[in-house]
Amino acid sequence: MPAGPAPPTCEIISWNSVHELARGLAGKIADSGYRPEVIVAIGRGGWVPGRILSDFLGQMNLTSFKIEHYLNTQKAKTAQVRYPLAAEVAGLRVLLVDDVADSGETFAVALEHLNRRGPPAELRTAVLHYKTCSPYVPDYYAKKVVKWRWITYPWAVAEDIGSFIRAMEPRPASLDEVARRLAADQGIRVPRKLLRDILALVH
Repeated sequence: MPAGPAPPTCEIISWNSVHELARGLAGKIADSGYRPEVIVAIGRGGWVPGRILSDFLGQMNLTSFKIEHYLNTQKAKTAQVRYPLAAEVAGLRVLLVDDVADSGETFAVALEHLNRRGPPAELRTAVLHYKTCSPYVPDYYAKKVVKWRWITYPWAVAEDIGSFIRAMEPRPASLDEVARRLAADQGIRVPRKLLRDILALVH
């Protein structure tokens, strides 16, 4: 039987790290002189970074729309706007926020959607992590990722790690085996308490 694709190497980002990354990102935006009149977060990944940027930049006008990478129950290659932007952004300086720039597809769809809702007077983009493989380079990023890896944010640990576990063949028979496989395959060490909680949700 031919071998399947290699499991992705993964990095788990802590809540403290997210806050520090977003704080540094806010500093870069402020130092550039850009003063957004509204912050638009791309759901779901941009919600937390957007809220932190709203805090540090002192911009209370925070809104969002949601993009999905799924078509029915199957993962699709094309991202789609699931819940459109309700706010008016025409003529405003907009900061569009997501967690990571990876394939660039999310930003391609998001920028087109925002321009249809506007167009804004000025539109700049910001992420916590910019992967250099992305064809789209955000205006601001907190950290550049040169060596590709899957990034798991604290708001997605159950979703991401659960998907890694479901993909394991053969299915591990114990918590210790799951922990060993995650360390070997993804290069991550997950606290036992968190792993038990995730295993209780994995079907």
